[in-house]
Amino acid sequence: MNLVLVEAEKNTRTAVDDKKIITGFHAIEERVLALQKDPSKAPNMHIYYSKPGPRIKKILASAQKYCVLSSQVYESTLNSMVSELSEALQDHRGIVLEVKGEKKAANLVDFDAWLAENKSAETKTVLILDSVTDPHNVGAILRSADQFACNLVVIPENRAVSNIDGNDIILRTSAGASSWVPVAVVTNLVRTAQALKEAGFWIYGADAGGENVTNLSFADKTCLIMGSEGSGIARLLEEQCDTIVSIPTAGKIDSLNVSVAAGVLLYEIKRKNLSK
Repeated sequence: MNLVLVEAEKNTRTAVDDKKIITGFHAIEERVLALQKDPSKAPNMHIYYSKPGPRIKKILASAQKYCVLSSQVYESTLNSMVSELSEALQDHRGIVLEVKGEKKAANLVDFDAWLAENKSAETKTVLILDSVTDPHNVGAILRSADQFACNLVVIPENRAVSNIDGNDIILRTSAGASSWVPVAVVTNLVRTAQALKEAGFWIYGADAGGENVTNLSFADKTCLIMGSEGSGIARLLEEQCDTIVSIPTAGKIDSLNVSVAAGVLLYEIKRKNLSK
């Protein structure tokens, strides 16, 4: 680790298009831990910190395992680096992670930032996609999310469609909705669900054996989890659900296509919230 104090740079790092600034202990820890699966991203990461408290020392120890460059800087340097972030993210707590080579599309958002900015909102709908790997399905789901006012779609970094940003199939199938619906790519869906619950969201998991959707009144702050058509929702993620919901059907095949099911449930959430 480079522990030399450096002066604040003249050019604010957040102004560089292919550099992303990440704040928050949890968000930075998740990025560092994700290097276990893809160490090749380590050279693109640089941690800047001021006073190394216990939590920061823990992050630095993990980062050192993957040769992530770290620099101790003045507090004013950190303040400069976060100056163009939203107010909710400017509280850097003495540590900032800079990631190179991440050009972010307009609809791609940082989950922690979105949650911080919307924590006090009275009504929000979040959709989590677990192991939905077909880009046609993802595109169709984003189209429904746009039509039924879903505020955020969450997709895991693994077990999902790769390269969500700029995927031609998603772009075509969504009929352009992929450019407008906020999407967050996260490293751990279980922790994401836990964070939503702590922020007041009620978690609904979609499964054929759940409670009939026509009998439900959805919470004002609702998170809907859709699993893959083959394996459904992962066990640890399903354990985070407050309610399992199902769509009554009369067909002879096993289940609805995941994109169709997502559209039906998002419509029901929107319809019932409007009727309150």
